[in-house]
Amino acid sequence: MDLPINIVIGNAISLIAGIFIILSMWVNDEKKAYKYQFLNAFILMISSVFFLSWTGVVTMAIAASRNAMVYNDKLTFKWTIFFIVISIVIGLLVNTMGFVGILPILAIVQITLCNYYLKNIKTIKIGFIVNSAIYIVYFLAIWDFSSTIIETITALIGLISLFKLVFYDSKENDDIKSTGDDGYKLF
Repeated sequence: MDLPINIVIGNAISLIAGIFIILSMWVNDEKKAYKYQFLNAFILMISSVFFLSWTGVVTMAIAASRNAMVYNDKLTFKWTIFFIVISIVIGLLVNTMGFVGILPILAIVQITLCNYYLKNIKTIKIGFIVNSAIYIVYFLAIWDFSSTIIETITALIGLISLFKLVFYDSKENDDIKSTGDDGYKLF
């Protein structure tokens, strides 16, 4: 296959993966978010083959494995360290794209740390948004335009969803403060 055909096929596959990344940002349930993150990473692993991005293949395989562990509540500190070390070592070994090839490595280290340390949906969404920003730059650099568009939309949806969560919690806290013991509003 030649590069133009690979780019078209890779973009088509990435578009499918994009559906799952958007869903992961849309939902307000940690478990569902990580299920969609797993599906996204697995499908992006396949599309990375068509972009000839071996760093992408490796990091997406690692990301899919890690997301499966997060989904099943099996990500321990030792596994977190393992995923970070293996991402850096193997990612650098297969990197043929210079600085651009380092971006998915940086992204996987960032999100792996978030997976281990962040436990509530607000902070998880912030981690996803930062990760999307890194991938927007990476996808632009490898000409994966469908993923660039999807990641941009995903980051915007994440920001809107995060804003709604923060605003809803703020409003809910105000409602609690203005009620008496019997639950009726005082004002």
